[in-house]
Amino acid sequence: MFGFRGQGTGLAIVAVLLAMSTSARAGGERVLYASIGDTTRAPIGWVEFCGDNPGECPRGTSQPRDIVMSQTAWRDLVRVNRWVNETVKPMTDMEHWGVVEKWSLPTDGYGDCEDYVLLKRKMLIDAGWPREALLITVVRDRNDEGHAVLTVKTDKGEYILDNQNENVVAWTETGYHFIKRQSQSDPNAWVALGDSHPAVATASAR
Repeated sequence: MFGFRGQGTGLAIVAVLLAMSTSARAGGERVLYASIGDTTRAPIGWVEFCGDNPGECPRGTSQPRDIVMSQTAWRDLVRVNRWVNETVKPMTDMEHWGVVEKWSLPTDGYGDCEDYVLLKRKMLIDAGWPREALLITVVRDRNDEGHAVLTVKTDKGEYILDNQNENVVAWTETGYHFIKRQSQSDPNAWVALGDSHPAVATASAR
């Protein structure tokens, strides 16, 4: 069972065994969602979250890296996704904090979509996974509502950890419209993903 700090035998093992590769691999790279556009504004709530949690938003640039997807890595992604989805109880920011949008780690056991994402990202990073392969991503879901998911960049493609799905799936299987995501080289820079119908906020709890 995983704890809040990302402890667990499987994750500890994969932290040692994971091999990284740069994004610019020989033979080209798979297309990510849509053509990546210019730098865009951070989602509502990100800047405030970073102000409250500076350790989660390191400044400076780094080399983009992808995960080499092994069976162990896959099992741990599925385990983290399901554990967080089952452990955190859905609650809107208005119910939780009395505001429309607030990003926070769900330390009290309640949160909405971006809070699930923040915890999954933290658990994986604490276990040794590279931040550059774990990208918070803003989408429009099947109901055309703003939603946040975690993109995991791998040598086998891009996979999505989502509080609306207990399974880890390829981005092409979500049915979502991808709006923006963190830059691989800078967690505080956000890049557009080619959708012309931007999501203003990530408001869904479940």
